[in-house]
Amino acid sequence: MPELPDVELYIEALRQRTVGHRLEGIRLASPFLLRSVDPPVDEVIGREVQGLRRIGKRIVFELTDDLFVVIHLMVAGRFKWEDAPEAKIPGRVGLAGFDFDHGTLLLREASKKKRASLHLVRGEAGLEAHDRGGVEPLEVSFEEFTEALTRERHTLKRALTDQRLLSGIGNAYSDEILHRAKLSPMRRNDQLSDEQLRAIYQATREVLTEWIERLREEMGDGFPEKVTAFREEFAVHGKYKSPCPVCGKKVMRIRYASNEANYCPTCQTEGRLLADRSLSRLLKKSWPKTLEELEG
Repeated sequence: MPELPDVELYIEALRQRTVGHRLEGIRLASPFLLRSVDPPVDEVIGREVQGLRRIGKRIVFELTDDLFVVIHLMVAGRFKWEDAPEAKIPGRVGLAGFDFDHGTLLLREASKKKRASLHLVRGEAGLEAHDRGGVEPLEVSFEEFTEALTRERHTLKRALTDQRLLSGIGNAYSDEILHRAKLSPMRRNDQLSDEQLRAIYQATREVLTEWIERLREEMGDGFPEKVTAFREEFAVHGKYKSPCPVCGKKVMRIRYASNEANYCPTCQTEGRLLADRSLSRLLKKSWPKTLEELEG
């Protein structure tokens, strides 16, 4: 799922291409994409784009007359910009085409489960319904960040990715943040020292800022084309059994529900292996407790 750095780059690229231009049409290839009924599609057609903003992982087009187009890409949704007006919507993966006089924004989703969504919204009050309430991690003080992170008792992995607490962070960047902070993803957020809280606050700011700059440099004057949750330069996310860039030991993972957490046992858990529910249930007492036992 595109997270804060990826969504910010989409917004920068779309701001350059659409602000000051009229939305000439919305072509829906999937009837399940549109999740709202008021205002109707016809009411937003012909409105000028005045700005763009991010709400969590959602991208918001601000139109004239206090109307908004809200798009949530979910896991597999991606944008593509075509300089040709009314460009063809791809057959298998295409969801919609947003037409402008000088080009087309195509919305695609390379997944059988079509989860991306489009909402048309009237007024700022209506827009508030799409805000999960999490604070912006790059805009708040240490005290505000700490209050949000520890508001509910969770593991650090869950707290970082809970959009009601912190806005825009998902599975990929939470792994990178926790590795930078040298903290276990399963550590309870109510068991942290002040030093550890400051470490995760600083790591959050560093990782997100560094990746925004890295992706911005990669994009240049173009459009984000390689939006993915798995990047070669990541330290741990998606790097199972690859060497940790800090200590050289193998990166490990635990799976839960439909997600997983990637971590370095040496850097983050004092050499202990976290119990993967499915494997530990299968192996029971044979489940290794340390990386050395696993390698042995």
